[in-house]
Amino acid sequence: MKVGSQDNRASAKAGRLAVIEAAAIALQEALAKGRPCPPVRHLLPSGDLAAAYAVQNIMTERRLADGRRLVGRKIGLTSIAVQKQLGVDQPDYGMLFDDMDVALGNAIPWSRVHQPKVEAEVAFIMGKDLDDERLTSADILASVDYAVAAIEIVGSRIANWDIQIVDTIADNASADLFVVGHEVRRLDQIDIAGVTMTMQRRNEVVSKGGGAACMGSPLSALLWLAKTCARLGRPLRCGDLVLSGALGPMSIAAPGDLFDARIDPLGSVRIEFGEVENHDG
Repeated sequence: MKVGSQDNRASAKAGRLAVIEAAAIALQEALAKGRPCPPVRHLLPSGDLAAAYAVQNIMTERRLADGRRLVGRKIGLTSIAVQKQLGVDQPDYGMLFDDMDVALGNAIPWSRVHQPKVEAEVAFIMGKDLDDERLTSADILASVDYAVAAIEIVGSRIANWDIQIVDTIADNASADLFVVGHEVRRLDQIDIAGVTMTMQRRNEVVSKGGGAACMGSPLSALLWLAKTCARLGRPLRCGDLVLSGALGPMSIAAPGDLFDARIDPLGSVRIEFGEVENHDG
């Protein structure tokens, strides 16, 4: 009985690892080829967030092995309404790498994005390491070096954005690219929960919101992230950039689009997408 039970556990573990690896391979191929794949939730145990994060971790380790540098995190699902829609009671997070950074003023080639949508967010630049999971709000207030306006370009390797919570976590929380503004603000200069956001696409307002839409305050989202990352052994470090989560509804992007986001009093940030490249002839 004991030997049989051990064999069953070993077999179950091997099976779990196999489906996690299969999901990682599907996402990696979709990323490399630029062709979205079917939802990976059909490969993973139903509703298994730990398995989804295991897929994300495989992708993270492969990116690091390829020479990419981890520069921060993004927080997703910070809207309570979206959490309820997906049947979860907490946000999720993904990794930010150096090659996801788009310098302000540069256009993004359309070939770099994956079914892109645009969100306006607060970006925090950390001034201290946060490696203790017993963090408090005071710790977070003392650890942020400064805040800036940011735009996140979210993308999905899953065809037609047919995602549930397991899909987006496995797919690095649907992270793609980001751009940050250059108007620096210290936290003692602003009411971060009270910031207001307006985003335009070619002078048409497509999103409005504010800091309270992000878990009541972007700092509440940051506290959740810092405690989670410390508990999992990959803590936030001095110099890391953290995208807070959307301050309002996201907007679908199309080739040639230009987005401007104003987050008062953090300033403005903009991003432009290139046209579809024609390789005929």
